[in-house]
Amino acid sequence: MQPRKVDDDLTVSSAIVVDDVAAIRDAGFKSIICNRYDGEDPGQTRFADIERAAADQGLKAVWQPVTGMVEDATGQEFGQYLDSLPKPVFAYCRAGVRCVLLWSLAKAGKTPTAEIVTKAANAGFDISGLAPRLEAIAEQDRG
Repeated sequence: MQPRKVDDDLTVSSAIVVDDVAAIRDAGFKSIICNRYDGEDPGQTRFADIERAAADQGLKAVWQPVTGMVEDATGQEFGQYLDSLPKPVFAYCRAGVRCVLLWSLAKAGKTPTAEIVTKAANAGFDISGLAPRLEAIAEQDRG
């Protein structure tokens, strides 16, 4: 687990195991989003086990497995989870990249692109190449 704070509402991380869930709760998180699909890596912890551990710790847990290219609609769905879940939210995937991409797409049109790119960079993710796509989403929202 390698947590990286993106903003006050979201921290992203590489994969977690059941034993990490109590530490996530102790760090003040209220919800967990998993963007991995079961079986992505041999021996990875299944979401059902994370979900059970989260419930035992009083946390909400959501499974939004993402395979292949991260679609704009999937980013919007991630944004709906962020809007509705108790905060702060801890999201994880294999390395945290999918979570940041989803967050970026969710913020497009609501937050200036430069701010999105900067926050991602401050968390250790270079998404500068995504800026034109974020701008296109923002333009669609304005039009």
